[in-house]
Amino acid sequence: MEKTDFLLTASGITKRFPGVLALSDVDFDLKPGEVHVLLGENGAGKSTFIKVLSGAYRADKGDLYLKGQKTAIQSPHHAMDLGIATCYQEFNLIPYLSVAENIFLGRFPMRKAHIIDKPKLHQDAKAILDSIGIDLDVTKIVNDLGVAQKQMVEIAKALSLKAKIYIMDEPTAVLSNRELDELFRVIRQLRKQGAGIIYISHRLEELPVIGDRVTVLRDGRKIGTQNIKNVGVDQLIEMMVGRALDKSPREKKAKVGKEVLRVEGLSRHKIFHNISLKVHAGEIVGIAGLVGSKRTEVVRAIFGADPVHAGKVYLHDQEVSIRSPRSAVRKGVSLLPEDRKKQGLVLISTIRDNVILPSLSSLCKACVISDNKASRTTESFIKKLGIKTPSMGQKAQNLSGGNQQKVVIAKWLASGCKVFLFDEPTRGIDVGAKAEVYALMHEITEQGGAILMVSSELPEILHMCDRVYVMNNGRIRAELDREEMSQEKILKYAMLESKPDGDDPGHHERGEAC
Repeated sequence: MEKTDFLLTASGITKRFPGVLALSDVDFDLKPGEVHVLLGENGAGKSTFIKVLSGAYRADKGDLYLKGQKTAIQSPHHAMDLGIATCYQEFNLIPYLSVAENIFLGRFPMRKAHIIDKPKLHQDAKAILDSIGIDLDVTKIVNDLGVAQKQMVEIAKALSLKAKIYIMDEPTAVLSNRELDELFRVIRQLRKQGAGIIYISHRLEELPVIGDRVTVLRDGRKIGTQNIKNVGVDQLIEMMVGRALDKSPREKKAKVGKEVLRVEGLSRHKIFHNISLKVHAGEIVGIAGLVGSKRTEVVRAIFGADPVHAGKVYLHDQEVSIRSPRSAVRKGVSLLPEDRKKQGLVLISTIRDNVILPSLSSLCKACVISDNKASRTTESFIKKLGIKTPSMGQKAQNLSGGNQQKVVIAKWLASGCKVFLFDEPTRGIDVGAKAEVYALMHEITEQGGAILMVSSELPEILHMCDRVYVMNNGRIRAELDREEMSQEKILKYAMLESKPDGDDPGHHERGEAC
């Protein structure tokens, strides 16, 4: 095929950063009406490549062609003018503007005298959201939205550009099954209109449903391009990581010990109700449920990040009062949050500063931090956890998602915590990094730690957990042992029609649903 037959052709794209060759001689092309999947581990070069295509970075070497015409993309605004719309994994939204204002930021419909036409702005924004089946108040402030709703605003913002090339970076990471179906419907509609989609996802099971071709990157280099119907998941994984992964179910190596954490009747007004659960040393216990079931709110409350109006928390069979994250950490409880960038890390600080942050008191003498002790501690966890970085002085914001997750885990291990609250521990990280995080979780329990894990991925729950609590509408609906767990049974409880508040006693079942 000639270059003019492609919407986009990238030839020999190379990009260097200080001490890092992020992209090396990468070729890529995109046809009209095609979904071309871009696959690779965190750190493989995917984000750098799409930032070159979207004008955020300038390539050091290589050429870009749009419909056969050689083009130098000068800036993100220039890329939009050329018909390239990018929906980034990390939200690019203004938190204190409305949904409609974010969708049309910089392109507001105007009346005379340079006044924004608010009715038309709201009407146009609602039309775009309606087209993807999302019922969302366009006047609502973005900062008040949940993660999944913010993702849909990002997608709507890209659609508002009416582009010919759409770059979607992990668009489904936080979406429910219904929202996922709506997104796929929109993508199919865009294909029929002749648009091309560059699609990045770590959820390998969805790729054959939506993709046409797949290109795999590893360590900044192109490994190959395949028709997605001709390549299986195992082959894609081997292309990504350079080896086959062990996919066998979790073998219980850690001996279940004494009860470490117990929650009784924990409630937060209008959020969650009568939450009771327990976790023993050596256990990984899951909390499953659909988006909006208030799983995250429960672990945040246990950690003291959000207030509660009723209930008790016990650690090692002793009632404790945890009213703040500081109090939780002092009592040996840690939280790996759903949003690691905003809540788990100080992105502009170094790996060392992040790792030692919860442990400063033990590293200080006369209020002075021992540099040698801090550096030794950090180096030991970089080595132990396999954090890929040039040095401990690297800023956290420059790490891949998987390595950022390891830094969050490292800081809690360094603090000596024994109770770990993991909220979506593998969201947005690749299969190789997932395997490494799973191995770290196994090691924590083998050393007597206890893990309470929230996950939206049912295969992850089934693979990792010894027990699971299933939530729906702010209540625990079931507790299932490993032998009882199945995707069908978890979904059955997660989708049970809940009774109005006041009529529901808040108890949970074991075994079959009532």
